[in-house]
Amino acid sequence: MADDKKLTSRAENFSDWYNELVLRAELADYSPVKGSMVIRPNGYGIWERMQRALDDMFKATGHENAYFPLFIPQSFLSKEAQHVEGFAPETAVVTHGGGKELEEPLVVRPTSETIIYHMFAKWTQSYRDLPILINQWANVVRWEMRTRLFLRTLEFLWQEGHTAHATHDEAEAETRQMLGVYRRFMEEWIAMPVVTGQKTESEKFAGALRTYSCEALMQDNKALQAGTSHNLGQNFAKAFDLTFQDEQGGQSYAWNTSWGVSTRMIGGLVMTHSDDNGLVCPPRLAPTEVVIIPIWKSDDERARVVEAAHRAKAELAAWTGRGATDRLRVRVDDRDGIKPGAKYYEWEMRGVPLRLEIGPKDLEKGSVFSARRDTRAKAPLAMAGLPEAVAGLLETVQRDLFEAARARREANSHRGVTSYDRFKEIIDGPGGFVYAGWNGDPAVEARVKEETKATIRCIPDPEFRSAEAPTRCLVTGEPAQHEVVWAKAY
Repeated sequence: MADDKKLTSRAENFSDWYNELVLRAELADYSPVKGSMVIRPNGYGIWERMQRALDDMFKATGHENAYFPLFIPQSFLSKEAQHVEGFAPETAVVTHGGGKELEEPLVVRPTSETIIYHMFAKWTQSYRDLPILINQWANVVRWEMRTRLFLRTLEFLWQEGHTAHATHDEAEAETRQMLGVYRRFMEEWIAMPVVTGQKTESEKFAGALRTYSCEALMQDNKALQAGTSHNLGQNFAKAFDLTFQDEQGGQSYAWNTSWGVSTRMIGGLVMTHSDDNGLVCPPRLAPTEVVIIPIWKSDDERARVVEAAHRAKAELAAWTGRGATDRLRVRVDDRDGIKPGAKYYEWEMRGVPLRLEIGPKDLEKGSVFSARRDTRAKAPLAMAGLPEAVAGLLETVQRDLFEAARARREANSHRGVTSYDRFKEIIDGPGGFVYAGWNGDPAVEARVKEETKATIRCIPDPEFRSAEAPTRCLVTGEPAQHEVVWAKAY
């Protein structure tokens, strides 16, 4: 780190800036177990807000929460060939327990398709038992070789949805519905715009029929896969004998889906919005939305401004303009022995969206002084009607963060690229999303990845496609089967 105060700048070294910020903003810290992390209260508070919002969305679409075991019989993973091939290098395996060698090794779950569909098979006899719509909040373990806080760790927190349906079309509708839920959450809560679309065969989930993803562009112009939704077809149903009696009286295999997002989204939040002064957190996800800092010089002034600060906090916290269950989250920093400037620095680093300052002159004027974290814009706010003004300002911050991120993404999205040389110039230079034609050949996809480290992030959904669809493959010049989005990625 450059010194005790300043972060390494994003322009100087984005990776170092990110690591320093996560530590200094007290989002997470390194664990004694290499590759694992400890999520600190400031980071876990963001995750709790994410959980609550997503959980409400899941339940609104008919899903219920359940919990399945951490340990999975090793033989379960072997039942679905593509699945075991995809996850074998990442699994942690328990061979001994209670001082004895186990009769069958147990895999620490990298994901739960196998054990969940085993249970679904027990619970399903008739089409009347379908659909099954289950979500699980859990931790998973994947033995990653190159780790980074939040983005890629041995153990991480996530949710995984798993469903069973009577038909392919029902499963496909579920897969697309949950992709839409993720997009809405990412854009309305994280203020992080995403491109949605289908993954190529080489990039899809191991064992899936089709995979769809949400792709976000970070400030260093690398892509982040922020969430995925999979139509698993009948592969797992056949592996685990998940059958049901259909309406015609015959036996049919169920159609499954799975979908998940994780604490990786916190990393996406950091890299989408934050600056060289620390974390910038969207108000809807901030554990503390408003910090009030009383300013004084004498004991008499201290008593008056501290009392006013706590009175303002109580008024803000009691306001129900957003609903009784969505109160403003407010703190007062009235610590002695710390100068106001040091407090400003600390709360800016921690990403609190709005700071209110109250000094003796503000009391005389019947106002407070506000400072936005995102733009650092400052303005007085009248004490009268303060909750409404603060809530309105927080909504403005939330909206402005999304619009700024979307404008930045569009400014770094390159369309109409037809030359492979030009493509390499962009990827090796400024980076960003490159929309271009692809002939559908996996060998071409692999060649570009090998030569440039760029991957196809997705075949974008119609609303994201270029007005004029590319007609030729970027690399070969052959007729294009798809327009795809290329980028280097985390």
